[in-house]
Amino acid sequence: MITTEIGQHHIDINTLFEILQSDTTIEIDAESREKVRICRTYLEDKIKAGGLLYYGINTGFGALCDIRISEQDIEKLQSNIVQSHACGLGDEVPEEIVRIILLLKIKNLLPGKSGVRELILDRLLDMYNNKIFPVIYQQGSLGASGDLAPLAHLSLPILGLGEVRYKNSIKSTAEVYTELNWDSIPLSAKEGLALLNGTQFSTAYAAWCTGQSHQLLEIANMVAALSIDAFDATEIPFHHRLHEIRGHEGQINAAEAVRNWLNGSPMQQMQKNSVQDPYSFRCVPQVHGASWDVIRFVQNTVETEMNAVTDNPNIFEDEDLILSGGNFHAQPIAYALDFLSIAISELASISERRTFQLISGLRGLPPFLTNNPGLHSGFMIPQYTAASIVSQNKQLCTPASVDSIVSSAGQEDHVSMAANAATKCYQVVGNVWKVLAIEWMVAAQAMHLRRPLNTSPGLENILKEYRTVVPALEEDRILHHDMVDTISFLKSLASKKAK
Repeated sequence: MITTEIGQHHIDINTLFEILQSDTTIEIDAESREKVRICRTYLEDKIKAGGLLYYGINTGFGALCDIRISEQDIEKLQSNIVQSHACGLGDEVPEEIVRIILLLKIKNLLPGKSGVRELILDRLLDMYNNKIFPVIYQQGSLGASGDLAPLAHLSLPILGLGEVRYKNSIKSTAEVYTELNWDSIPLSAKEGLALLNGTQFSTAYAAWCTGQSHQLLEIANMVAALSIDAFDATEIPFHHRLHEIRGHEGQINAAEAVRNWLNGSPMQQMQKNSVQDPYSFRCVPQVHGASWDVIRFVQNTVETEMNAVTDNPNIFEDEDLILSGGNFHAQPIAYALDFLSIAISELASISERRTFQLISGLRGLPPFLTNNPGLHSGFMIPQYTAASIVSQNKQLCTPASVDSIVSSAGQEDHVSMAANAATKCYQVVGNVWKVLAIEWMVAAQAMHLRRPLNTSPGLENILKEYRTVVPALEEDRILHHDMVDTISFLKSLASKKAK
């Protein structure tokens, strides 16, 4: 078994997904363990000295922050916060996201600013390495004071409470602990608060969505290239000189990507009858490129947050300071997720327009891409499906970050709603895959109807592979299965290219 060591070094999204996609276990480096030990010793000495109030260490939480907690109740306080805050509702968080949350929570504690014991870190490591993933729910976080409710559910198993996914089924933590001969771990001073404060729920979604967005953009460029030839459009609007004089990096890259996909296409050597193509073909570099620029911006924000300390209060033993602040406020991630949702939804929006053009009976193609329209509906209704999904994306792209609802008796009077931005963005990502798959399916049918003409060698190779999964449409059949299989085909193709 390969082991990956994590510690003080910066983790980027590529590294994160390398860890997640491999069968590697993780370990904490010696430097981080020493930092955690030093911080914990300092905190324990401060507690023994008595005197000052420290938020969440010897006080209540939220609006109860001015109430002193007696020394004998400090440990009970930490257990109480985890149990009382486990108020999540809604759908279960997908396991692929839970894995990231767990990994990021470990990373968040390694700088030694949170005051937890090594014992807590080791239990989180054991959970990750043994594929014991807490059951977490999507609803409940306001995106400030940390992702409290979901991170409470993440933390319940440390106490031997809650439920976990283990060996492909949901079991009580107590049942799994009995099977593994593990003991629950009582929380000590500051530890419950350190586990619950933080942005790991929303940041995990943001990391996953950013990784998916890179794949979506590559697939969108490929699908658009096939549609360009299928619609008998010209590649002239993709000439590098046009994009160099505007200067946007994403636009330049998108134009180059489409040119590369069309390289060697016989159809681009043919005389074109149309002077200009519709915007959905002609302006692919401008639209896809703008999305590329947003994805890069979002990635920078997300990677910063992945490596940040976002609990409260934070401990600086070298300066004899315990500082209460607001690093748990997820406004940067809320903005990033809202922006990302808008940017990637446009990949679907322009894709649906190309689908519409391809089935409209234009440029020598039969209406709805069937040779017997009327008797057969062909690809009429897949465009409906794409349109409904694009419309839903518009609703999902209403920014969550512009909202705030006062909580905790006014103590927490401005929140980010990053968690809502996160779960919405997750839905948008899934929707974009669906719309791109519909365009690919339609463009492939259009190319089938243009035979014996061919597109580029690169696209022809992928079309050949695709036809082993989804055959060309000769007469009406149930297209739901074709669409589902096309989504899987494109995702598999993207995964291969990402490795």
